[in-house]
Amino acid sequence: MIGVLSVIPVLLYGQIPEAVLRFGDYRVQPEEKGRLSLRIDNLSFFHDNEFTGPVMKGYTLPGLWLQPKLRYQPLENVRLELGLHALTYHGASKYPNYAYRDIAEWKGERFQKGLHVLPYFRAQLQMKRLNVVLGNLYGGSYHQLIEPLYTPELNLTADPEMGAQVLLDLPRFHLDAWVNWESFIFRQDVHKEAFTVGVASKIRYNAEESNVHLYTPVQILFQHRGGELDTITHRSISTLANAAVGFGLTWNADRRILKRVSVEADAMGYRQVSGSLCPADQGYGFYAQSGVGLGRYVNAKAGYFRGEDFMSLFGVPYFGTMSTRYSGATLDTMSTLYLSADYSREFMKMFAIGAQFSLYYSSPGILTFPGGATRPKQNTVNYSFGVYFRANMDFLLRWL
Repeated sequence: MIGVLSVIPVLLYGQIPEAVLRFGDYRVQPEEKGRLSLRIDNLSFFHDNEFTGPVMKGYTLPGLWLQPKLRYQPLENVRLELGLHALTYHGASKYPNYAYRDIAEWKGERFQKGLHVLPYFRAQLQMKRLNVVLGNLYGGSYHQLIEPLYTPELNLTADPEMGAQVLLDLPRFHLDAWVNWESFIFRQDVHKEAFTVGVASKIRYNAEESNVHLYTPVQILFQHRGGELDTITHRSISTLANAAVGFGLTWNADRRILKRVSVEADAMGYRQVSGSLCPADQGYGFYAQSGVGLGRYVNAKAGYFRGEDFMSLFGVPYFGTMSTRYSGATLDTMSTLYLSADYSREFMKMFAIGAQFSLYYSSPGILTFPGGATRPKQNTVNYSFGVYFRANMDFLLRWL
């Protein structure tokens, strides 16, 4: 059976080294029946974005998140986890209830002080090659979404995804389908209900261990905002969608220096299915990327994005036509050339350290503000860098 570690391709995450986001296989191990353990997952980071221009402002993320949880496997195919998720940025004293960064209008109305803390619970049932998950999902990097659809930075900042998930692993096909419930409402609430439906699949034309591996990724995201119980009447219902389909090739060279070469091209679409949250109802994009693995620890990657009226729900802003610097402002077109290099090293499969540097050369189109004012094209060069440490430790408490 092919597990999650083998289906996540090297060089997928240009902003964060891949080994740093490797938090383990989601499959339930039958030999662990009756095992009660304390698991501690941690990601510490210093991530700096030196950004200027009309697309977004620069900012720094110094902090960490921590997930201590009890893990118990009462049956050969059932696993339960109970614990907490805590996020802190160094120097911060209060946090909004919702930490997602996207194009949403709604945000949590309340704040937490000291730490951003959420309960964590996952119930998982495995039936041969099918896994059904309720509660906290295998989200973020597990979905293997391309960067124009999901920025790897959300692995640092976003709340754990919660809802329902189905994971299917066949020799030539991988499916990840989920519902992430981001905003729950009660009667007379003053913010919108919001949830995301996602499908990330991959058709494998041969084994991933082949000298030359060929595959087709198919990815779809829907986000719905609205609800019948809230008090919002203006622009109360909206549904946005992103989709991508492509073709990829990986050459497993396995030489002394050159370990792997990968290329992938994806065609993408955006559509505003309902509502008027975004000024454009549909758009398209193209994304091509190529990467190499050098030795055991170094990866390099280059990519190119071109889009017209392509609004990304969760993607890297330089791979879309929505400005996050100016509220409501949009670009008619966007072209971005992307280069990155990273170093990562894993220790005992429990710890990993990584560093990265990314460079964006962008050619945004005409910037249009909500009132109709425009600003001419302005090419920009921006970069980001970061240092990361990952720990995932598992301590056996007893066999029950």
